[in-house]
Amino acid sequence: MPIKVFIVDDHYMVVEGIRSLLQNEKGIEWAGHAMNAASCLAYLHQNQPDVILMDISLPDTSGIDLCKDVREKYPSVFIIGLSTFNQQSFIQKMMENGASGYVLKNATQNQLIEAIQTVAKGKTFLSDEAALSLRKNNAGDKTILTRREKEVLNLIAEGMTNNEIAQKLFISTTTVDTHRKNLLEKFNARNTAALIKLSISQGHL
Repeated sequence: MPIKVFIVDDHYMVVEGIRSLLQNEKGIEWAGHAMNAASCLAYLHQNQPDVILMDISLPDTSGIDLCKDVREKYPSVFIIGLSTFNQQSFIQKMMENGASGYVLKNATQNQLIEAIQTVAKGKTFLSDEAALSLRKNNAGDKTILTRREKEVLNLIAEGMTNNEIAQKLFISTTTVDTHRKNLLEKFNARNTAALIKLSISQGHL
């Protein structure tokens, strides 16, 4: 099944540019585009794409707020933040609001395709610039982890489920769940995407 990709961006040239990069790509299906948040929500009411490329600066609301709204209403839809901004605060807020990835608008075709394929598998993708921006700004305070927590964290980042992690480490799923909760608490993260983002920013991953 091809990955259905939808884009929300109010710049027609950006939409057309990305469409031309993706339209002949095997395994990716162009689902359409919206120029603002209202049109995006109207589209989602009728159709659910697999991945949304979402601009952070939209005319009627911020992509950061729209991201949270979409993830709450349509949890099966994965979102990649799309922006010209490489500021840590934008990246952090998008990830905290449920985005699975963040890519700059100067991304290459290969980067864009890799981002779409990665988040469609339920994993997290940050472009090199975005990951570097997070590392620079958050390098000061590093969360202390046990050896086992580091192992669990690495496997979470690989997209493994609690059952898969339990089998790999020869521990019970209850123990994995406890480690996962402890990690979320230690990093003060609301969800797995935020946990991975903070782990990257502190150099754990």
